[in-house]
Amino acid sequence: MTKVLILKSAEKDLRQLPFYILEKLYSWIEQVEIYGIHEIRKIPGYHDEPLKGDRKGQRSVRLNKSYRLIYKEKDSEVRIEILIYEVNKHDY
Repeated sequence: MTKVLILKSAEKDLRQLPFYILEKLYSWIEQVEIYGIHEIRKIPGYHDEPLKGDRKGQRSVRLNKSYRLIYKEKDSEVRIEILIYEVNKHDY
């Protein structure tokens, strides 16, 4: 079983997001909770990838060309928790 938790630090980010990005975010959350993070990582459109440097241990998911979701996977005996740290506009 997989449970997605949005950390307080990310809640502020969510209030500033366009509606269509929120829809994509909640769609991703729903899919992760139904199918599990390991299955959702296989979907090429999300470009789920590990981060490096200061963010080592965290992963990034593309919600669209500009917006990224930053999360960390936490295993426990009962379930996998996905902790959403931030949703931000990625600079190019």
